[in-house]
Amino acid sequence: MTILQSILLGLLQGVAEFLPISSSGHLKVAQCLFGLEEVPVLFDIFLHLATLLAVIIFFRKKIWDLLCAFFRIIFRRPAPLSVKDMDGQTVTLNSELAKAKEKNLRNFIIGVVLATVVTGAIGIVVKKVFNDFENVNVKLICAGFVITAIVLIVSSIIGKRQAQIKAANGDDENLPVSAEEKAPSWYQSLLIGLAQGIGTLPGISRSGSTIAGGLFCGVNRSMAGEFSFIASIPAILGAFILDVKDIGEVLGTVGVMPLVAGCVTSFVSGYLSLAFLMKLIKKGKLEWFAAYLIPAGILGMIFLH
Repeated sequence: MTILQSILLGLLQGVAEFLPISSSGHLKVAQCLFGLEEVPVLFDIFLHLATLLAVIIFFRKKIWDLLCAFFRIIFRRPAPLSVKDMDGQTVTLNSELAKAKEKNLRNFIIGVVLATVVTGAIGIVVKKVFNDFENVNVKLICAGFVITAIVLIVSSIIGKRQAQIKAANGDDENLPVSAEEKAPSWYQSLLIGLAQGIGTLPGISRSGSTIAGGLFCGVNRSMAGEFSFIASIPAILGAFILDVKDIGEVLGTVGVMPLVAGCVTSFVSGYLSLAFLMKLIKKGKLEWFAAYLIPAGILGMIFLH
């Protein structure tokens, strides 16, 4: 693999990882077009790790809040009565509001754990069924693009409808935690984990299916996006741990410099794509990607082999 090919794959991974178009599927299609059939799966996972770093940096404040809440659970510390807002200013809370926000953070942590367990169980099954993802028929992957497009269209319709109902009822105005901050409940987290697990299938977008799962079960659009990407952290780390034994194969097949170039490109493009997608999620515009996925999937099923 040349450095230019690695950069192109890294760019594709960074863009496709967060945009709901299936990064693994597009990497497979690109490798097919480039004639890079010998590239090991772990190379893809290294690119995923680069975009994982983009997630951590983009959501660093929320992740820090979650880590602090986790350690308060471990050491039995009370909820803080002062927090920093989005502008970095310290805000004093009354005890009732502080407890509500602390409970919400704990619910978020529990939700990530539940979603990860479900995703991991499904991922193990998918890995056994598609034991060698490198040899999965590219036409099957392109069919997954079309399925992802349909899911995005349906979830967008449902999400907009739910937003209209909540706006009409005005039932979030007096709650201590806003709808955008409210963590998914335990059953919503299980459903989101199920959707994320389905996203491990060839050609199915993980981010698209996970966000759609959140919208299907009534989670706020902004929270569905935030929860989806933070919940991807243990999923991606788990995939890396399962395949880390093949690291020698990656360095032997790809090379150090192409690997570094691909990862750097994947990180930069991933961060920019994540910022762009979060704006689209808040606006409820996920169905836009169906306009690309449907023709791309159909053309792929016809011409690729």
